[in-house]
Amino acid sequence: MPEAISVKPLLRPYLCNMRCFWFLVFFTLLISCNDSNNKDAVLSENDTDAARNFIRAALDGRWDDAKKYMIPDSVNVQIIERASSRYQLQPKEERRSYRESTIRIFDSRQVNDSITIIHYSNTFKNARDSLKVVQQNGQWLIDLKYSLLPGNAYNNQ
Repeated sequence: MPEAISVKPLLRPYLCNMRCFWFLVFFTLLISCNDSNNKDAVLSENDTDAARNFIRAALDGRWDDAKKYMIPDSVNVQIIERASSRYQLQPKEERRSYRESTIRIFDSRQVNDSITIIHYSNTFKNARDSLKVVQQNGQWLIDLKYSLLPGNAYNNQ
């Protein structure tokens, strides 16, 4: 009578490979669930950095990123949504020129310890403009109402 062949020793390498395979699948899924694009945790180090990050995102047409750098009140959201709509209506060549432009920061004026006015332009339009940067809860954020709404008390300073 022939001797019975045990199947377990033959399957042992296969089972080890399957365990390694499932471990790698699990590990890959775990890493892919990590939201490494979450920029809410690290915004801007200072007022100038916040202004530069906001302007760059706006020039690049990354409006969701730009919103992360501004005070999220209803007026600011309305202003940035209008700017986003106007940007999308621009010819493709003009949007490319905005993306390729460089930011020039001319000067910053500290109004108090939590408010700074940044004067800047970009190399595509070369039109001087200003942004109000406000520190709230330890973060520097843009207040678009300063430069885009008429009659603001800061506009004449």
